[in-house]
Amino acid sequence: MTWVVTFLRRRDVQRYLSAHRVDEVFKWLADHIKKTKPKVNKAALTAAFDRGIYVLSSLVNKVAYVPRIGTVAKSTLEEVRRIRLLADKHLGVAVKPVQDLIDTVVLRLEKESLEARHGIVDLGNVHYKGALPEAAAVKLMRKRRPSWLSKTGDRFIDSAKPTHYRPLVDRLSAKVDAQGKPRPPDEIFPALSDQSIRSFERLEAHVIKGPARLYRILAPNSRAMSDCWVTQEVFERLKNSPNPKEAWRRNLAVWPDWNVNGQFVIYDIKAGETLNTWRGPASSQTKPQLSGFHLEGGWEQIVFNIERHDGRNDSILYYPIKGNGRLGKPMSQNEVNTLTAKMNPAQRAAFFESHLGLRQKINHPNISGPFETGWGYDDFDGAGLYDRIGLPSLPGQATTIHP
Repeated sequence: MTWVVTFLRRRDVQRYLSAHRVDEVFKWLADHIKKTKPKVNKAALTAAFDRGIYVLSSLVNKVAYVPRIGTVAKSTLEEVRRIRLLADKHLGVAVKPVQDLIDTVVLRLEKESLEARHGIVDLGNVHYKGALPEAAAVKLMRKRRPSWLSKTGDRFIDSAKPTHYRPLVDRLSAKVDAQGKPRPPDEIFPALSDQSIRSFERLEAHVIKGPARLYRILAPNSRAMSDCWVTQEVFERLKNSPNPKEAWRRNLAVWPDWNVNGQFVIYDIKAGETLNTWRGPASSQTKPQLSGFHLEGGWEQIVFNIERHDGRNDSILYYPIKGNGRLGKPMSQNEVNTLTAKMNPAQRAAFFESHLGLRQKINHPNISGPFETGWGYDDFDGAGLYDRIGLPSLPGQATTIHP
């Protein structure tokens, strides 16, 4: 970014930006670099090479019979053609670092632009109303039937069968091979529960090579480092939808009691890094309490995870919810684990309904955010939630940009 900013500060560049009334400079530059990138690839460069050879060939023909000059010209043309044949083999490899550099600069420019436009810097301005309990969500969906909720007869996408995919998932996520020897970390894919498998219509193991970027929609009570992500292509598709929140809930099949949204984070896979993931279309989601209705699914989701004890996971604090959404003294994750370990399922459910988990800190070095989606922090006009919960001043609730 130092060199990019140095370029932007050049007097001629400043005059150009002023003449063209460019206000969001980082976004403008990112968009123009993306338009330039298709010209920096093997096909474009070899096409330019071929045009050059055509011009050179016509010039050689004009001097072919001139003593001494003709011989040198023909020899030069043959040498250029020989190099052109080698280009087919080597040019793609030579250009790859340049393409990676272009992608890295674009991703960083877009990240800086996001911080300026959607960064959360004042937690007092986050009008969060808390998580929506499942019972309240079901009641509201029955009463109001939101536009993103499909009914019987609408498109329904069957879930992947865990029995079909379990052998593949277990084999690729195993930490040791058939002989009991540790497998290389870069060959190990995330472990998936049956529920995670069923969230796909079909799935495949997929290695993402950096530079690349993933996005995750979340709420102040959601973990930034969690399973479900989307590619930049899908995220742009969401943003460009007439109603992004509706497209997200419908096409990625996300119930309002799972995630009340309002924010997003980005995960950067840097140049030279890889990330092992599972990818595939999201399946339709149903609820036993909501007979006759479902969430459609169908858009691609990316799933990966890290073990819960991994230090790169988010730090979470749990606050007892008092009257009018006031929050009591928080408990750490370890304290909550110790307390709930002694509870039966009904008691645990009651505990988490009466306590609000908030992201204290995002610890993963590849994750930047949170940023605001601009879609709001609730559905159903806030019905079923407290009027407002004043978010505590926590690092995990204010935007942080990682290089």
